Amino acid sequence: MTDPQWNSWILEIRTRLSTPTARRLPPTDTRQAAVLVPLYVDAGELWTILTQRTRKLPHHKGQIAFPGGSLERGEEPWDGAVRETEEEIGIESRKVLRLGDLDELETPSGFRIVPCVGAVPFPVETRPNEDEIDDIFAVPLSAFANPTMVEDQLVRLDGEERLLRVYHVGSRRVWGLTALVVQNLLQRLGLEPAEGPPN
Repeated sequence: MTDPQWNSWILEIRTRLSTPTARRLPPTDTRQAAVLVPLYVDAGELWTILTQRTRKLPHHKGQIAFPGGSLERGEEPWDGAVRETEEEIGIESRKVLRLGDLDELETPSGFRIVPCVGAVPFPVETRPNEDEIDDIFAVPLSAFANPTMVEDQLVRLDGEERLLRVYHVGSRRVWGLTALVVQNLLQRLGLEPAEGPPN
């Protein structure tokens, strides 16, 4: 029998992610990629799963990221996100329930990324691909929504100053594209004020 609590949070998040429609960037020749933002409920709280990439990878070495990667030719973002998640952290794609998408983002390293949000069953069983992933860890969304754990740092990137969002989670710092995905998720779920699109 399906747990009614499971149904209620699934439906609420699907509704919140469907309106307004997630923003898409104008078409370019930039490489297309997708990440999965896995969500699950434990002890009445919503959690997500992040990875720490190995230093052996060609892009974003050692960074904290959602599981994901480049799309194959003709592949849709959702299909690529769950395929890469299964390859990287062992969550079977057939066990991920699609909830919606977040705003598409572009990275300085030349990727356009669609963050796809999916529900995964609890308890979550993961298995890291040691060639790509050093660590897998879970974070309650309430930790990201705690204002004392958020910092906006002014940094110089490519000769111009930018305000960079940083989430401090224990001894880890979540920043860059992953922080923008987290910020957009919190705004869509009503856990952070929407101050316009993230920079």
